[in-house]
Amino acid sequence: MTSAELLLHPVRLRIVQAMLGRGELTTKALAEKLPDVAPATLYRQVGALVDGGVLEVVSERRVRGSIERSLRVRTEATSVDPDDPHLDGVTLRAGFLAYLASLASAFDDYLAAPRASLETDLVGFRQTAVVATDDEWKTALDAINAAFVPLVTRSSAPPEARRRILATVSLPVD
Repeated sequence: MTSAELLLHPVRLRIVQAMLGRGELTTKALAEKLPDVAPATLYRQVGALVDGGVLEVVSERRVRGSIERSLRVRTEATSVDPDDPHLDGVTLRAGFLAYLASLASAFDDYLAAPRASLETDLVGFRQTAVVATDDEWKTALDAINAAFVPLVTRSSAPPEARRRILATVSLPVD
């Protein structure tokens, strides 16, 4: 299965997004994060992500006659290969819509939480236009990436740290 086929599937994309920034999760804990996904579908799609190298099994333990696996995202495997031959407009659009739907779902969950406060929780969304050459834009993206890499890759965080979603979309609109 190519990276586009693997990662742009709506359920598999949601699984990866649910796992990002969480360290390890069991499949049962993942099911609690995605209650609208049928268990058989979840297990099948987790298996595809493990087989595709996006998720790795960190440990296994026997629980009441079955095997419970703890899983971790291999962050380096969460990008679609730009040279993937399956990367056509239809596939990209479907993946992009799944991405937007997962953001909308996360925002709905946030708004449903008690005492949600955009200011206190540092929540925001905005759109701006930047006029830059490709080289200038690459330099800006590299700087943004460098600022976040230490937070994304650290092995532990302070107790008061909160998991946050930072979603970006970059496209020329000329």
